[in-house]
Amino acid sequence: MDMEALVRRFYELPGKIVKLHDGEYLFREGDAARYFYIVRSGQVFITKYASSGRVLSLRLASRDSIVGELALYEQKPAYIFNAIAQSAAEVYAIEYPVLQDYLERTPKLATNLLKIVGAHMRKQHSKFRDLLLYGKKGALYSTLIRLANSYGRQEEDGILISVPLTNQELANYSATARESLNRMLSELRRAGVIEYREHLIFIRDLDYLKEAIQCENCGCEICNIK
Repeated sequence: MDMEALVRRFYELPGKIVKLHDGEYLFREGDAARYFYIVRSGQVFITKYASSGRVLSLRLASRDSIVGELALYEQKPAYIFNAIAQSAAEVYAIEYPVLQDYLERTPKLATNLLKIVGAHMRKQHSKFRDLLLYGKKGALYSTLIRLANSYGRQEEDGILISVPLTNQELANYSATARESLNRMLSELRRAGVIEYREHLIFIRDLDYLKEAIQCENCGCEICNIK
């Protein structure tokens, strides 16, 4: 399934371009929802805040990723996540009434959206499986695998994750405390599984990470962080 081709059809709908600077919120959890978004450039964090102050990062949406789709067809739509620009970014914004009108008049477009949302659900189920079944290490290892599938650049001796992430941001994806994450990263470095190259994570032994979480090799369309 070519997800990018499915998403591109939505650019044909009337909308507007929204420009974001690094760290700017596109929307916040609980805000009244008005728009369905498609990322045109840059990256956008999708996060959930707990009352304890903990942060769970769910996605790092990039070009041709959709954002804000879950509020469709609700009577009083509200965003259930936060969307924050990880870098300077542009998104294409389509108002919900416009999108809903086109979906109801264009079955092919509605089918496209169902396929996209279904793929998102499979990705999240896969992530939650790793969080629940394999503990903190499994959460970190699966996050590194997903980052490699989404933003990895193959090199002669491994895979370079081309997106810079702080340890706190990586901890947020792994649903763990930064102190625990620091220890696990140190263990992986000592074992020669990863290293750092100019503040970017370089994975030397992807198979080690996959074997540790009994990776099902479900493919990059599902095992990604977008």
